[in-house]
Amino acid sequence: MMQHQPPPPALAVFAHGFRPYFLIAGIWAVVPIAVWVSALHGAALPDGLFSPQQWHAHEMIAGFIGAAMCGFLLTAVPNWTGRRGYGGPPLVLVAGLFVAARIALWPGVALPPALAATIALLPIPAVLLMVLPALIRSRTPRLFGPPILILLFWFSDVLMLADAAGWQTGTFTTGRTLAINMALALVGLIGGRIVPSFTVNALRRAGRKASLNPIPRIDEAAMVALFAVAAVDVILPDSTVSGLVAAIAAVLVLLRLSGWHGLSTLGQPILWVLHLGYLMIAVALATKAAFLLAGWALGMYWMHLQAMGAIGLMILAVMSRAILGHTGRALVAPWPAAAGYALVPVAALLRAFGGFAMPYQAAIGLAGATWIAAYALFLFAFAPMLLRRRPDGKPG
Repeated sequence: MMQHQPPPPALAVFAHGFRPYFLIAGIWAVVPIAVWVSALHGAALPDGLFSPQQWHAHEMIAGFIGAAMCGFLLTAVPNWTGRRGYGGPPLVLVAGLFVAARIALWPGVALPPALAATIALLPIPAVLLMVLPALIRSRTPRLFGPPILILLFWFSDVLMLADAAGWQTGTFTTGRTLAINMALALVGLIGGRIVPSFTVNALRRAGRKASLNPIPRIDEAAMVALFAVAAVDVILPDSTVSGLVAAIAAVLVLLRLSGWHGLSTLGQPILWVLHLGYLMIAVALATKAAFLLAGWALGMYWMHLQAMGAIGLMILAVMSRAILGHTGRALVAPWPAAAGYALVPVAALLRAFGGFAMPYQAAIGLAGATWIAAYALFLFAFAPMLLRRRPDGKPG
């Protein structure tokens, strides 16, 4: 006689690794921006471990981007290795560590600096240790690429927190830049795998002939260039060499993107957002190069194009697709998500260039409001999917 397993609980936020982390990422995309913009317009923001400006930068990196990375890893590793998805009490524990880190660093929380920094450094190693056994058992060296980049991202956080806690002096800026570049390299690596394959598969399902014809060695060259950007920004930050490497990387990323049939995806937001996110990598790098090589004043905020436009948009794209796929839904972006896809690059452009066309605080406020609207729309569309069990009753 067949035994029927009981259905998963209606509240399923800890049923799979992507659920709590993508929910945290969506919330934390909004909170530090809202708090920081409020502070710039006169609201009192007390110091914590960080100054208000450093807290805003750190939490958008370690909080928002870090949550997205953890959710990605806990979702991708089961797919790569064939193991069951991560869920239950272990997931509650590691997600709880992540929330504890955000609380420890909240402005005005009066923890001893060393304790606050230690708490903040626990979440990512906990996730890496969770997935390590499956990666080792897989015996597939290439699967270690994304976790190594995430480990380097965590080391960047060590540099930021070490400066704030007094363990080192003057390492915050290096850590911030390295973290943004490690995130960009991860976007380049994962995007280079999923954007062309998802696009070609979707076009073939629609009955259209599509194939990939990459320029020989361009994929490898583009990734080497992104790693070179990160290395040079540590060794020779804001230098002519840094600008030159950024220019080369921008060209290679564009060449790589040119073979992925991006114009054929314009009717499908779930696809074109991936192409637009990858395009923003080249836009950010080209802006950086113009600033460092030619002294183009309008390019001085290139890092916001990189963080918001390239990384922020690709995070939105990948989270959307993963949530739809792993909750048993059709890969069609809900209209709020599609609207959010359009708003993120607008927010990035406003933050990078708006201050040259309007008062600086007004530009930051408008950019912040646009970014918040984009991720509020993401939460409106996807938070119910993250909180509730799959409609088909399957686990996950």
